[in-house]
Formats: sequence, C-alpha cells, structure tokens
Amino acid sequence: MALEGRDRHGQREVKPQPGDLIEIFRPGYQHWALYVGDDLVVHVAPPSECAGAGPSSMMSILADRGLVKMEELWTVVGNDRYQVNNILDDEYQPRPVYVILREAKRLVGHMVSYSLFSANCEHFVTNLRYGKPESRQVCQAVEATAWTGLGLGAAALTAVALVEWTEKKKQERQRQEESACIALCLGVLVCILVLWTLYSWMF
Repeated sequence: MALEGRDRHGQREVKPQPGDLIEIFRPGYQHWALYVGDDLVVHVAPPSECAGAGPSSMMSILADRGLVKMEELWTVVGNDRYQVNNILDDEYQPRPVYVILREAKRLVGHMVSYSLFSANCEHFVTNLRYGKPESRQVCQAVEATAWTGLGLGAAALTAVALVEWTEKKKQERQRQEESACIALCLGVLVCILVLWTLYSWMF
C-alpha cells in the first residue's frame, strides 16, 4: 500500500520518506510519529494513546512513562487524519537519515520518561530528526493560556474601573443632593429672617 498524507494545507498528497515526521490529528490534540520506511513508524506512547481511543486518550497527560513502539503507520493513524510535517526544517538542519533511523530503532521497546510539557511524543520525534526536543503544540498552548490570562486580567481591570466609576458617580450624586439640601435650608432661613425683619419693622 502506498502511504500518502495531506500537507499542512490539506491540498496535495505527500508520500512519507524515511526520517519524515508524521502529525496525526487526534480529537483535541496531535500525536507525532517518525516514519522509518516499509509502512512503519516509531513513536512514544503512554498507555492510553492509541488510534480510536477518543477522549480517553487525553488521560495520557497523567502518564510519566511511555513505551517506544514500532508499528504500521495505518495502525497508529487509525481513522484519524495525518500529514507529513517536518515542522522545524526551516529552523534546524535535519540529521542524516541513517542517524535518525538508527537512533529511532535503537529505542524501540524501551520505556522512556514522558511529560506533557517537556517530554511528549512531539519532543521525542523532533529530538530524533533534529537533535532538538521541541513541541510547538506546547508552545501554542502556553501562548493561548497567556493570552487568556491577559484577557481575564483586562476584564478584571475593566470591572474594577467600572465599580470605581459607579462609586464615584454615587458619591458625586450624594454631594449634589447634600448641597441642594443645604441650599434649600439656607433659602428657608433667609426667608424666615426677611419675614421676621418685616414683622419687627411693621410692629
């Protein structure tokens, strides 16, 4: 079977080559594998990571160990969409293919440390291809969290400003009412004094 995927724009078919990174679109996240030829990929998988696992695969965030496996691409992909995505080629020079494949196959069957933020499946394959363990989806998640935090912070500041403005207006209204009351009292007092003066003058 010829192995083909869609590029990152979903517009043309790309046949994986040994050493290519494979991005697999699971519900809610991306799983990554390294294509080693002969319809096979190497990837690191926590116990809950598998094709068709659905929401339960998200439990991989709790795992601290993962097993390095070599499996057929279609077994790993299942019914999910995938693409060839050598995501860091614009930044780093890929290592020689024979080095990538040798290192990948050497790790097959080993348990390795796993961390959603520092040692996930994307870190694993980028380290194999480039010697640089990086994860763009973690960076994007951190950025999204930061922007969300900024948005929440702006909303909180707006709420505080609104409360302060409302309180200020309330205080101004109270001062205006007090001033009006004082003016009224003074007016009444003046009228009384005038009437008293007139009464004294007349009598």
